[in-house]
Amino acid sequence: MISPTSSILISINGFSIHYYGLIMFFAILTAVLVICFVSKKYFKDVDTDLILDILPVVIIFSILGARFYYVLLDWNYYSKHLSEIFAVWHGGMSIHGGIFGGIISGLVVSKIKKIDFLKYADVFSFGLVLGQAIGRFGNYFNCEAFGKPCNIPYLGLYIPPEHRPFGMEDISFFHPTFLYESIWDIFVFLILFFVIRRLSGLKDGTIFCSYLILYSLGRILIEWCRLDSVLNIAGVAIAQIVSFFVIFISIGILTALYKRKGKI
Repeated sequence: MISPTSSILISINGFSIHYYGLIMFFAILTAVLVICFVSKKYFKDVDTDLILDILPVVIIFSILGARFYYVLLDWNYYSKHLSEIFAVWHGGMSIHGGIFGGIISGLVVSKIKKIDFLKYADVFSFGLVLGQAIGRFGNYFNCEAFGKPCNIPYLGLYIPPEHRPFGMEDISFFHPTFLYESIWDIFVFLILFFVIRRLSGLKDGTIFCSYLILYSLGRILIEWCRLDSVLNIAGVAIAQIVSFFVIFISIGILTALYKRKGKI
């Protein structure tokens, strides 16, 4: 697998369209289409028109959350390069930050609109995880989010010398961890859609919590292979630490949901 020679799709009179931005656009579009399809087809008690009213707010705050969470974690760099804070086309969007931004905005909107947050969060989960699967390819075009050196034939991702980690300038092929996560996200979608959605007696919030648990499990495993974690604490990537907390909290919410009804 060969990395692209440029992160720019087209440049006209100084205005450039970056692959990263284009991929993010298609990721968001896919998420919106999937959310609307699922709500109309399988969640009759969810107002699709209301979802379309909510989506712009959730999308905006998800993007803001994804960017500023990443900037916060790498503040040592951005504090010295303030102009780079808004240069999202260079990469640096945290999925965890996007999830947190979406949850916070969703909770606020749910309070204002007087709707069940967990019910709508279930529907959003299907589009969110597929959007993540597409969005990860933005990392491919930016030559980022790759993993440790890879010697497996036909699997290694060629990284140009200028993008190789310090001390690994002589190594050409690395694990395409962005691809691993994309495949995992598709797997999570299939589990949510074809297995969990069809279970009887589901409580509102089950699909959303299942998405958080499954995604986090994959992120913990894949992160061990990555080289570019933005922050490490005692040798453990912050993404893994946050994922552990997300799993713990999600299991707690599921337990509370079902125990309250006498199911656990």
